[in-house]
Amino acid sequence: MLLDGKVAVVTGASRGIGRAIAEDLANHGAAVVINYNASADAAEEVVQGIKEKGGRATAVQADVSQFDQTQDLIKAALDTYGQVDILVNNAGTTRDKLLMMMKEEDWDVVQDTNLKSVFNCCKAVARPMMRRKAGGRIINISSVVALIGQAGQANYAASKAGIIGFTKSLAKELGSRQITVNAITPGFFPTALTAVLAEEQVQSMMEFIPLGRWGELPEVAYLVSFLASDKAAYITGQVISVDGGIAM
Repeated sequence: MLLDGKVAVVTGASRGIGRAIAEDLANHGAAVVINYNASADAAEEVVQGIKEKGGRATAVQADVSQFDQTQDLIKAALDTYGQVDILVNNAGTTRDKLLMMMKEEDWDVVQDTNLKSVFNCCKAVARPMMRRKAGGRIINISSVVALIGQAGQANYAASKAGIIGFTKSLAKELGSRQITVNAITPGFFPTALTAVLAEEQVQSMMEFIPLGRWGELPEVAYLVSFLASDKAAYITGQVISVDGGIAM
């Protein structure tokens, strides 16, 4: 299989895009650490679903916006499986408001959850990957909003745009160790973050999607599994949109 013998850590993997990514990585043979913050039951459901298909998975609670908890997450992965070959930074949140209405807390929470978590996880995993001398794959989930902006999402757009700059810089730092670092910018997908949108907002967004539909969660997961594989060993520092053509 594509990822036999690999171990992946996926943050925010109890639902939505993270869950789809974790399940697809497992389907391709990877052992997967399902990170979650508060959704213990949902995370365990993902683990059991993977095990029922003959895969390997473990749920580990950690708030990846917190440096010490992130260190514990990666240590748990190493203690359980002996290695980490793939890191998928997917954890994210929104606190949408126009700037004039946005509180400092709304800004800080989104930056910590979406952007600082990427720093925390990459910092924790880089040294174990380098010590193993077997390369590695880091895949950061950004957003199409980082490329095109969105009214009421200045905090979210800034955090996701920060991921892109971080990705390109880290790709240059780790390239000599054959560790690739790439970013994916999903468009509009049915997740908990988009479920709160009013119907008129959904229809308005649809007008800007050349393919005329929202994405399906596996369409992001397929790309992650490819980038995590040896077939993508010569791809690094890239930002790849899965958005139905919105950002072109």
